[in-house]
Amino acid sequence: QVQLVESGGGSVQAGGSLRLSCAAFGYTYNIFCMGWFRQAPGKEREGVATISTDGDTTYYADSVKGRFTISHDNAKNTLYLQMNSLKPEDTAMYYCAAAFGPFCGLPIYAYKAWGQGTQVTVSS
Repeated sequence: QVQLVESGGGSVQAGGSLRLSCAAFGYTYNIFCMGWFRQAPGKEREGVATISTDGDTTYYADSVKGRFTISHDNAKNTLYLQMNSLKPEDTAMYYCAAAFGPFCGLPIYAYKAWGQGTQVTVSS
């Protein structure tokens, strides 16, 4: 089993920055890919950014390209999401997730382990 614990959410004004962290515990050697997903009230959960654990492959949603950067520290088993130029539409609960198969992309179905989420609120 893998446990994921997010931190770093909060409230910020539009144009500001936040950095999310996700610490992984347990059978982390099985993880092939990790990602950040978000869900706003009344909307479906969507992929934000994903990264292979070797760091070679990243995917970003079009809505965050150029503003968000995903990274992974293998030594610390920690995933990060640097969010710059935040917009009110980025407001959502952000979830960290891990995938164990050969697929590394934004579709949610590939991710089998999930954290509890951390709230990000961007005010205008």
